[in-house]
Amino acid sequence: MPTNVVQDRLGDLFVREGLITETQLTEALREARKENTRLGYALVKLGFVTEGELTALLARQYRVPAVDLDAIQVSPKVLRLVPDEVAIKHLVLPLRRVGRMLTVAMVNPSDLGAIDDLKFISRLDVEPVIVGEFTLRKHLEKYYASAEDRMSEILEDLIDEQDVEFVEEQEEDVSVAALQAEVNNAPVVKFINGLLTDAVYKGASDIHIEPYEREIRVRYRIDGALREVMKPPFKMKAALTSRIKILSDLNIAERRVPQDGRIKLRMRGKVVDFRVSTLPVIFGEKIVLRILDKGNLTFDLAKFGFEPKAEKDFFHAIAQPYGMVLVTGPTGSGKTTTLYSALSKINTEDVNIMTAEDPVEYNLHGINQVLVRNEIGMTFAAALKAFLRQDPNIIMVGEIRDIETGGIAVKAALTGHLVLSTLHTNDCPSTITRLIDMGLEPFNVASALNLLTAQRLVRRICSGCKTEATYEEEYLTAARVPLDWASETTFYRGAGCDKCDGSGYKGRQGLYEVMAMSPRLRKAIMEEKGTDELRDIALSEGMLTLRMDGLKKVERGITTLDEVVKETSAQG
Repeated sequence: MPTNVVQDRLGDLFVREGLITETQLTEALREARKENTRLGYALVKLGFVTEGELTALLARQYRVPAVDLDAIQVSPKVLRLVPDEVAIKHLVLPLRRVGRMLTVAMVNPSDLGAIDDLKFISRLDVEPVIVGEFTLRKHLEKYYASAEDRMSEILEDLIDEQDVEFVEEQEEDVSVAALQAEVNNAPVVKFINGLLTDAVYKGASDIHIEPYEREIRVRYRIDGALREVMKPPFKMKAALTSRIKILSDLNIAERRVPQDGRIKLRMRGKVVDFRVSTLPVIFGEKIVLRILDKGNLTFDLAKFGFEPKAEKDFFHAIAQPYGMVLVTGPTGSGKTTTLYSALSKINTEDVNIMTAEDPVEYNLHGINQVLVRNEIGMTFAAALKAFLRQDPNIIMVGEIRDIETGGIAVKAALTGHLVLSTLHTNDCPSTITRLIDMGLEPFNVASALNLLTAQRLVRRICSGCKTEATYEEEYLTAARVPLDWASETTFYRGAGCDKCDGSGYKGRQGLYEVMAMSPRLRKAIMEEKGTDELRDIALSEGMLTLRMDGLKKVERGITTLDEVVKETSAQG
């Protein structure tokens, strides 16, 4: 029903109830249409009724409770459930959340479009309560400041300007230096410094800066999940992009092709690297900064959470003088960190360690790291060939992508070198099938391999809000979780608190499937047995699949069943 019709009918109700006269109604309707506000707001503004009288009448009319906003303090966690532009557009204010129910103060509780929007955005059920528009607008201004005010608040407590110093990789030419001096005068400098520092202190792995038609969105990836943190003023778009490009030594005039660079930032005594990638999108350039913070990196394999047999097998394999150790899993599953940790454990002054990486993420002291650059012919295969003439003991190849790289790696493993590498496969047995499908000889694969590790990362339950959880039998059956095991296990989840920003998770934990080579397995590989047969042999020798390892982490209350089911398959 059109708004003006609703207003007219409410006006008649006010007259019928004796709140106002017909003359006052006509004047208030004229004021409401002129100022493009609701009738109630106009009545209060003109002094014809008090807001308390108006709210009490509307509460009876709509059959919803009225609320006194002055008596309520809304928590920042609840405010984040409804973005400011949605709250101002629909004149709503989230008040509290209890379980799946979000209580929202509204001027018009019959606005089903607004309620549907709130349900979609918050992913919660919505319970409306009524409030006067005059009071609501005042509280919206209090809780949802303007974009510039919010930015100031975000930056206020983040950093002291003296704590941040950009470390130049090399001298810049005069033209870029002049341009940088220009950008240094802009207020965007404080924003960029604050943004980078805030992301590091919150433990983010990536920062996404995304331009849209009428807004810029900034998101952090924390514990593998993206979450929106702010929307900078739209007018900052060009300056923000240029500032980041200058800091990472990119061409600010080139906006049509992707570019890659690095920023080095010294903050409070430690140096953090940011890998910068720009990508032209239809409304500007999307920028992603990967945060490479060595301070947050754990290279101690003993803290990774391997089960006892898996840990013993892994340590034994990387201590061998030759052979191949492969780590497999999808992008972002922590393969590189596992390999770096293995290298750190065996990095002594009496061995020559060489790595070929694309890109080199962390600089490790005592290890010769080579950057792979396909455009100039410096491929993984070319780097490997060169390594074999450099008297290496241990070689790490970033990834085995083709038969040429795989062939040289196998040859190196068979001729007295320890080779570490990664593959993008789902589990250990399918990695062997993949190597043979790539064109490598089964007897070479069987002879070269020492050990395979498949891994995934799952989120840890937040210790600040850990609580018991239950699962329906239908869910357990659909996820192919053993019901007898479930009946004897106490499940946990995070309820959501300020410490974990309402997510229920804080930090991540690895799940590991470690398959050590045995005579039976080597024989099965040479006979080109299928993936299922290889898995059965490994299981009979004590291997835990990713799912089995995950369920052990669930038993110990480290992670949730949902995370394990999401990241692992029932047979693997």
